Amino acid sequence: MPDLLAQALALPGLGWLVLAAFAAGLVRGFSGFGTALIFLPIAAQVIDPVWAITVLIVMDVAGPAPAIPRALKDGHPKDLMRLLGGTALALPFGLAALFAIDPEVFKLVVSAVSLVMLALLMTGLRYHGVVTPRLVWATGGGAGFLGGAAGIPGPPVILLYMASTHPARVIRANITAFLFFYDIMMLIGFLFAGRLLGLPVMLGVLAMVPNLAGNLIGGALFNPRHEALYRWAAYLIIAISSLSGLYATIS
Repeated sequence: MPDLLAQALALPGLGWLVLAAFAAGLVRGFSGFGTALIFLPIAAQVIDPVWAITVLIVMDVAGPAPAIPRALKDGHPKDLMRLLGGTALALPFGLAALFAIDPEVFKLVVSAVSLVMLALLMTGLRYHGVVTPRLVWATGGGAGFLGGAAGIPGPPVILLYMASTHPARVIRANITAFLFFYDIMMLIGFLFAGRLLGLPVMLGVLAMVPNLAGNLIGGALFNPRHEALYRWAAYLIIAISSLSGLYATIS
């Protein structure tokens, strides 16, 4: 354990990982989403992509944990269970793609997905049909595959909830709870795949502290009256992270 800690502390670029973990937690705290969209484009420039996802899912279990009891109370349990059911079915296929993908391709995919998601959010594109239970299951499946393959499960779920008639408080709660339980599924998947390696797990533990601090600060800052301000702040941070990842990959 001391050797792993020494290796983690000596890692070149550790400061960027810590900064990305804090920024991702801050945005997650006041918006309910954005952790992977912010963290992965930066982390994949510093460490192996699979390691980056390991760090993400380890740190992300602790960061949002204080908000989960309230999220479960405020959320819509039937929708949440459908999303998680679809995710559980599709996640193994996404993980198989992740473990087979070239690291450079991974970096491009993560940055591209983040930018596409940002564009969809900013343009206000909406699904105008009926949000049926079958559609929620399918959305969970899409989130599971995308989350397994690229570590970004949020876009399908967020885009679905843009069309939902649920109040903002319920939507934020369901997204928060869904992403937390997705991380639990990913940890189990990585464990069975033999991918929970010592050094990236230690990096994830180190990233827990700044990520948790960011979540707590972001949660304390959240005020429904200023929701638009938080949303645009999240957009800006996601854009900076995604563009930096894209630039580093193609340059």
